[in-house]
Amino acid sequence: MINKESRSEVRAKKHLKIRNRFSGTAERPRLAVFRSNNHMYAQVIDDSEGKTLVAASTVEKAVKSELEKTNDVDAAAYVGKVIAERAIAAGVKTVVFDRGGFIYQGKIKALADAAREAGLEF
Repeated sequence: MINKESRSEVRAKKHLKIRNRFSGTAERPRLAVFRSNNHMYAQVIDDSEGKTLVAASTVEKAVKSELEKTNDVDAAAYVGKVIAERAIAAGVKTVVFDRGGFIYQGKIKALADAAREAGLEF
């Protein structure tokens, strides 16, 4: 019998490999993205201090009220725009993109592209 690892276990391993390659600093924090079946989450994190500088997700009332659905590409793009605006307001212009072990397509790509268009550099 073949034992396959679950998708979440594979993603967690990929995320650990990605996290070993880079970390966020005060000058260039990490933009971490998490995607669940129902929501999108994004945080700008300074790993040297272990603090989240800004965050945005489709769970927030302000974001959720602007969206028709919280689990599609449009919602991901809106979260990318919001996180970029909040990061720039907090004085962060360049970040390191952490896709969290997810494949760079669909919602993850939409969030990254929207964040770039809103002025965040990575």
